[in-house]
Amino acid sequence: MIISKYKAFLSVVFVMALAGTPKGSAESRLKPKTDLVRKGLILDLDADRGIKVVKGRVASWKNQVDWKVKNFVATRDANHKKGTGHPVLKDKIAAIGGHSAVVFRRHELINSDEDAFDHLITGSGYTWFAVMSVHSQVSGLKDVNSFFGNLRNGGKYEGFWAGLKDDNTLWTGSRNGITFGRWDQNNPQVIGPKLEKNRYYVIAGRMGAGTGKVIIELFVNGTKPVASKPFPVNPEANSSKMAIGQERDATNHPGQESFDGELARLLMWDRPLSNQEFEKTLSLLKKTYALSP
Repeated sequence: MIISKYKAFLSVVFVMALAGTPKGSAESRLKPKTDLVRKGLILDLDADRGIKVVKGRVASWKNQVDWKVKNFVATRDANHKKGTGHPVLKDKIAAIGGHSAVVFRRHELINSDEDAFDHLITGSGYTWFAVMSVHSQVSGLKDVNSFFGNLRNGGKYEGFWAGLKDDNTLWTGSRNGITFGRWDQNNPQVIGPKLEKNRYYVIAGRMGAGTGKVIIELFVNGTKPVASKPFPVNPEANSSKMAIGQERDATNHPGQESFDGELARLLMWDRPLSNQEFEKTLSLLKKTYALSP
C-alpha cells in the first residue's frame, strides 16, 4: 500500500514537472550557445524569447547576447499604459515554422545606449541578418521606411540603417557624418529588389572593416550580393541609439520614417563575417524558420 501511494505520488510530481516545462514556440530553433557564429555577435533579438507584453502590446525586447546592450523598449508611452508606439507579438506563424514575430506598424523599440554601436561605422565593420516580412508602407518621408537604424539625432545624422521605399524596394546604407545628403557618396543607398508583401525573407547587410573606402553589400535569401556600393569610413563619426522599427530615436517625429512589417529575428555582429561564416548563418536561419534553401 505504501509503495503504491509512493508510486502514485511520483507520477503526480512527474506530470506537474512536465506541465511546468517551458515550451518552445516551434520545433526547430537555433541553439544559441553552439550554432550561431559567436565571435563578434553583439545582438540577437529573437521574437520567441525575451519579450515583455503589457496589455497586449510589446513593452520591451531583450537581447539574447550577454552584452552591454540589454533591452529595446517602447518609449513613446514610457509607462506602457496606452501602448502608443508599441508593436504587437504574433505567435505561431505557419510561414516560418511556427515561430513568432514582432509586428510593427510605424512603431519603435529603442535602446538607451548612445555609444554602443558607434564603432560599427568607424572601422570595425558589421554584419546584420533579419528574418522579416513587409506590409504595405504608409509614407511619411518619401521612400524612407526604416526597420532599424542608429542615426545620430541631429548634425549630419551619421549611423547605419536599413529600410524600404514606399513600394517595398529594399535598401540599406551607412552615413559617415561628412555631408548631410540623402543620398550621396558619403551616404550611399545600396538598393535591392522589391519585396513581396507578407512573404518572409532572410535579408542581410555586410560592411567591410578598416578605414578608407570599404564595401557595403546587401543580400536577399542568398550568399551573392544583390547590390553593393563603396563607403568612405570616417573614424570620427558619432552615431546614436539603436532603434528597431525606425531610423533613430526620432523624438521630433516618432513613426514618421518607420516601417510596416514583421521581424522574427534580428542579428548583428561588429565585424564583417567571412563568406564561410555568412553561408553558415544563412543556412541556419533558413532551416530554423522553414524557409526555402
